This record gives sequence, C-alpha cells and structure tokens, in this order.
Amino acid sequence: MSQPAEPPAESDPACAVAHGDVRPDTGDRTLVVVFASPVAEFLLRYAADLGYRCVLLEPGKERAGSVALDADVVTEIPPSLDAGTDVVVTDHHREELGPVLRDALAHQVRWIGVMGNPRHPAPHVPALTGLGVPAADIARVHRPIGLNIGSRTPAEIAVATLAGLLADRNGRPGGFGF
Repeated sequence: MSQPAEPPAESDPACAVAHGDVRPDTGDRTLVVVFASPVAEFLLRYAADLGYRCVLLEPGKERAGSVALDADVVTEIPPSLDAGTDVVVTDHHREELGPVLRDALAHQVRWIGVMGNPRHPAPHVPALTGLGVPAADIARVHRPIGLNIGSRTPAEIAVATLAGLLADRNGRPGGFGF
C-alpha cells in the first residue's frame, strides 16, 4: 500500500497561494485587448481574475458597447502604457489594425500579439510596412499567439492566449511555437 504524500513544506509559496493563504503578487500588469469581439470579452474577464488591469481599445465607439464587462474602454492607445503592459489584437481584419499597432509599438510595452491562423499570411506586416514602421519594430509583434492547445471557441482561445502570456512573463517554455 502506498503512503500518502507528505504535505508541502510550510514555506512553499505556491502551496500557500493555491490554498488561498496568500494572494499572488501580480505586480503592475495591464492587458490592453484591441477590438471588441467574443474572444475579447473572455480575455478581459479571465485577465481580471488573473490580476491584470483590463482595458478594451475599440476605435469604433458603437462596437465598444457590444462587450459586457468591467474594464476601461478607450478609443485610442492610452499614453500610460509601460513595460507591464501586454497588448492583444483580437481581429486582424479590421482596417484600423496598422495604425493601432503602430501606436502601440511607439510605447515600450512588454508584449504585443495579433491573433490569427499561422497558416495564413500575417496582415499586420504589410499594414505596418505601408505606414513606414521599421522592420525591427514590426518584429516585436507576435503571431500566432497563445499556447498550441487546439482551441476553437472564444473561451478556449482566451485561455490559450492568457496561458501563453503567463508562461512568457514567468520565463517558462509554455509554448508559443506551432
């Protein structure tokens, strides 16, 4: 008969967090989700639970009301973005894609990514090139994003995306590779 596992040492911080004894220190994390969409709604909901300050950037004011959530809603890139900010673009078909990414790249944000099928050409590259954005800045934009878990629904895509961001933030090989 096997012996029960020993309880973790009292000094194990991960265990203390898991048991609710200590709140994890999430630091100053901001997630800017670009464009209102079903995926955006789940990203913002789940990111808030993970300790992010959440911002929805939706240039089309009429579209912003389509997402029901508790997040700041803005129509352009906030000037206060910093190294604690992750930017996730949820729709690569919008005509505002290039200008929004150009404006985000003007800040020293931690991470920028655009959702999209890795088997299709990346539309942000010609959009940014056409706006005169240098190739080194364009290379800062990640695509595809999220862990390769075969996600199909908006909720699954949000989970994969946030898991990938957490892995990257924590220096873990969560797997952005496809």
